Amino acid sequence: MIRVVSLLALMSVLAIAALAWDASERLRAPLPIATPQVVQFESGSSLNALIRKLQGKSILTPARTGLYLRLYARVRGDATQLKAGEYALEPGTTALGLLDLLIAGDVLEYSFTIIEGWTVRELLQALRAHDAIQWTLGDTLPATRDLMPALNLGDVHAEGQFLPETYRFARGASEVSILTRAHHAMTRAVERIWAQKAEAVPLESPYEALIMASIVEKETGQPSERRQIAGVFARRLNKNMRLQTDPTVIYGIGETFDGDIRYRDLRRDTPYNTYTRGGLPPTPICLPGVAALEAAVNPAEGTALYFVSRGDGSHVFSDTLAAHNAAVRRYQLKRK
Repeated sequence: MIRVVSLLALMSVLAIAALAWDASERLRAPLPIATPQVVQFESGSSLNALIRKLQGKSILTPARTGLYLRLYARVRGDATQLKAGEYALEPGTTALGLLDLLIAGDVLEYSFTIIEGWTVRELLQALRAHDAIQWTLGDTLPATRDLMPALNLGDVHAEGQFLPETYRFARGASEVSILTRAHHAMTRAVERIWAQKAEAVPLESPYEALIMASIVEKETGQPSERRQIAGVFARRLNKNMRLQTDPTVIYGIGETFDGDIRYRDLRRDTPYNTYTRGGLPPTPICLPGVAALEAAVNPAEGTALYFVSRGDGSHVFSDTLAAHNAAVRRYQLKRK
């Protein structure tokens, strides 16, 4: 009898050992995936539901692998620590590796890049079109003047308030969260760069620097000319000359602008027409990048008061109106 009991006990130990070995092998074996797979773990879902989903896709096989994973997570207390999101399974990922991903919340990330020179309207259109971003601001794009209150970010005009750079996020992030991050990033950038302002620059506040940077951004075709362009505008302000810059006029025309600026547009007065009004326009005209902000507060020294495009992104800079008119005839009028 004792021998029988001993034999049964030994068989039980061996069976448990065999199961433990099999579980270890199965949990540490690469999942049968040859190419990267994306798995969605829904908020409010459970590990059991995910295991069934993966088994249905033949990712978690054989069936006992799912059982082992369920028991392993329960024994360790991990089953309730899993974070919802979208996960990337690479070839070579194991069942234990998958569990670690879910516990760490190492979700698949997407990116969204705000381009220097975009307007807020262009930014909103790009956000709404992004496949991984959840749009929550209604069926129509909010007006630029109404956007900041809608985001609970104050009552300032939204143009210029979001820093162009790349933002990373998990699927389902809202446009509000990305805009909020971009606004805080712009606020920090403006504060940091404003502290570096040259004394001779005729800008009275960080907001004026933001306005100037937006004009520089729109006028710049070649990065090497940014500070030269900012220098022209700074000198014109110091001499009480009107800025006379086309991008501000175009911004004032708004959505009806057809791509061709005409003489009558330059004469039609709007708050943004720097041909008819002195000083800076009332708000930025686009989203300037860090380089444009830096140029606005530290423009290049020089004597030029005018510039005209060569048509290749570069400009001819002139000290006098006569020289400028000659450059206009050479590079602009000959193309018409």
